[in-house]
Amino acid sequence: RKKNVTSSFCFCFVFFSLSCQCFRALCCKGPPPPRPEYDLVCIGLTGSGKTSLLSQLCSESPENIVSTTGFSIKAVPFQNAILNVKELGGADNIRKYWSRYYQGSQGVIFVLDSASSEDDLETARNELHSALQHPQLCTLPFLILANHQDKPAARSVQEV
Repeated sequence: RKKNVTSSFCFCFVFFSLSCQCFRALCCKGPPPPRPEYDLVCIGLTGSGKTSLLSQLCSESPENIVSTTGFSIKAVPFQNAILNVKELGGADNIRKYWSRYYQGSQGVIFVLDSASSEDDLETARNELHSALQHPQLCTLPFLILANHQDKPAARSVQEV
């Protein structure tokens, strides 16, 4: 008789466990698995379009965009990942501090104004080369965006 009670208990436990698994699978699936997060740094001269780019990726209104003084951080959600982007201001007096924000970065977005003056393009080239050679960035993937391609003075990829 004890054997029957134990068998009944085991059967009920297994049935309950399977029922719960089926219920979760069919109805409430539970929380989605966490998306991986990647830390990126976004650099470029003032006016290159860093803030506009990130605002568009975050589906924010393009109306009240103000040039970044210092830095800002935005979480850019994608279906399979979240990009935590540190946008660093591009003014002359801020660029010397960029390297203080490189630690922990897993990639770099460099934005340049393809319609800028020759002098600004040369400054952007120097800043890009400096970033490419920096010990904390030199092994990371770089995305270089030639922004403002819609402007008449925009340079082609080959010219940039």
